[in-house]
Amino acid sequence: MKLLVISAAPFIKKGNDYYAYSPYVKELAVWANYADEIAFTCPIWEEDNGLLISKISFAVTKIYEVKSFNVKTVKNKFLALLYSFINSFLIFKSMFWADHIHLRCPGNISLMGCIVQIFFPHKVKTAKYAGNWDLKSKQPISYRLQKWILRNTFLTKNMQVLVYGEWENSTKNIKPFFTASYYASEIHPVADRWDRRPWHVVFVGTLGANKRPMYVVQLVAKLRERGVPITLALYGHGAEHARITQFIQEQNLSEWIICYGNQPREVIQQALCEAHFLCLPSQSEGWPKAVAEAMFWGAIPWATPVSCVPQMLNKGQRGLILTLDINRDVDQIQQACTDPNALRQQSQLAMEWSRQYTLDAFEMAIRKLMQP
Repeated sequence: MKLLVISAAPFIKKGNDYYAYSPYVKELAVWANYADEIAFTCPIWEEDNGLLISKISFAVTKIYEVKSFNVKTVKNKFLALLYSFINSFLIFKSMFWADHIHLRCPGNISLMGCIVQIFFPHKVKTAKYAGNWDLKSKQPISYRLQKWILRNTFLTKNMQVLVYGEWENSTKNIKPFFTASYYASEIHPVADRWDRRPWHVVFVGTLGANKRPMYVVQLVAKLRERGVPITLALYGHGAEHARITQFIQEQNLSEWIICYGNQPREVIQQALCEAHFLCLPSQSEGWPKAVAEAMFWGAIPWATPVSCVPQMLNKGQRGLILTLDINRDVDQIQQACTDPNALRQQSQLAMEWSRQYTLDAFEMAIRKLMQP
């Protein structure tokens, strides 16, 4: 069986080898296990541009190179028109080659893939929609168009669209799905932390505007003003790092708030095993792996109600839903910290839920999609 993956996620060429974003490589290796041949329709970069990359760990039969583009300038709009014709032709050609077509959405390349796949109604198709599937959320028109095409059973046939969470008004094309980080063999008990002080919060992710790391810092600072014994460790790099560092210095918080930068997987896992809470006040998410991983190790998430987060947290039973009104959020956190036994129970519920979603379960689900 010949599997084709169409994605805006680039391959990075180094000598005779290809690399890609590390979590992407790890996931696609599972798909490759169930294909005789695998090809990619994607951009190729000469530099990694700061991406965390790994070498492609499986044999790639073909690469149909398409061009990345945006429409932020007049020149880019002209190039986008030209590249759209070229890319559409290459996508059409690659779909002829494939037995199973797999789209990685959303994105400009996947939008063209969504349109071209209409002309291949009899081929087996899957699409992974990695963003927020909530049809009521405010999103770019290209994202909304991809959702409309994918869920439309007249235009899109023989397709399973993998989305995060369960949503009203779904068509037969839509299949709730998940992502995983750990194997069942990695599950182990964690030490009870709920009588230990100070309270310890972690942030894991890019220090960029979308993740709102500055809000996390301000939240912890406000809790300390209220007399709550609490510390914060931030893991990750990004554009907000300088601003956060300056705030920590100006507010004399360096003893309580520390930026550790990017750290290996083992360091992050240990941090989550020891933390009481993880805070992730994102503007947008698909399946927030940081939240799921925190829950896996018993750290209670504080997160914004975007995408499937309210379902993950069972509307507050397995974590705390942030309002982004800092005084209200401080009030509800301060109140929660008065009852360690309730937090211990919430931590257990979070851990039990997240540990359903292992890499073993993920691979079994992929196998069913590839070999129904």
